Amino acid sequence: MADKVVRSEDEWRAALTREEYHVLREAGTERPFTGEYTDTETVGVYRCRACGAELFRSETKFHSGCGWPSFYAPTAGDAVVLLDDHSLGRHRVEVRCARCDSHLGHVFEGEGYAVPTDQRWCINSVSLRLEPRGE
Repeated sequence: MADKVVRSEDEWRAALTREEYHVLREAGTERPFTGEYTDTETVGVYRCRACGAELFRSETKFHSGCGWPSFYAPTAGDAVVLLDDHSLGRHRVEVRCARCDSHLGHVFEGEGYAVPTDQRWCINSVSLRLEPRGE
């Protein structure tokens, strides 16, 4: 993994749009079925919109019907950090970018999707930037 990206909150505000800042830095959530990558099938690499770190690959993306892009695994074990989240009065597992500590979404297990890991990495489109792979 590349060096950690550390910026002040003022620097993050200057670098990100209002919506990007809300999701990435304040652990917000975009509305379901509104993100640009929810139904995307483009082959490529999904990078952190805040720092450019590689997070997911299109090969692990699947249609879950939940309203956000879903993946069954990150690109590498050290690409993300998992944190306990009790913000809605129940336990969830928050996903953050390991390089810049930006909020990406949540990971859920045991929902019965036909994927190799039995996990759904539910990620906000606004936290990602798709780098299409040339054919």
